[in-house]
Amino acid sequence: MKLVFATHNQHKYEEVKLLMPKGIELLDLSSINCHEEITETGETLQENAKIKANYITENYGLNCFADDTGLLIEALNGEPGVYSARYAGNQKNSLDNMQKVLRKLMNHQNRKAYFETVIVLNINGEQFSFSGKAYGEIIQRPVGEKGFGYDPIFRPEGYDKTFAELPVEVKNRISHRGKAIGLLVQFLKKYPHTE
Repeated sequence: MKLVFATHNQHKYEEVKLLMPKGIELLDLSSINCHEEITETGETLQENAKIKANYITENYGLNCFADDTGLLIEALNGEPGVYSARYAGNQKNSLDNMQKVLRKLMNHQNRKAYFETVIVLNINGEQFSFSGKAYGEIIQRPVGEKGFGYDPIFRPEGYDKTFAELPVEVKNRISHRGKAIGLLVQFLKKYPHTE
């Protein structure tokens, strides 16, 4: 079965592709010639994921899923949250976003934060959603070359390395996206139309 992951982000697509069950051919947006930027106007991660999934289903008639992820920092009252990708502006620059977080946290002792991913799946006329969280803390400066987004400044609970330092297999197992995708994969394995 063909299933579209509504993303232009190749890092995300490659991470998720590794986790898909047999029998699912995962496509990204460029594979279906969707090159437009789907505007995320939602107030929540759930709403943004739904907007993206519905856009693909309505315009391309394909089964698909979309995700939205936010970094929520306790000392910043949940910022950047739903604005994580464009926290430092619409250019969506990861380095700028990280620098803004580090600047805002400069005088804070409390560095607790968590990532949350919400996935909305549109399949055969039905809609389902899944979510995952990863708790940890924001470190003082970016460390590590792997991953993307805020990974170099986020150290998950129980680890002495950032998401950007951990091997992808480890990150996939413990990350917010890994947990949400895990629930999606379990669902797809049981779903009757995946032959």
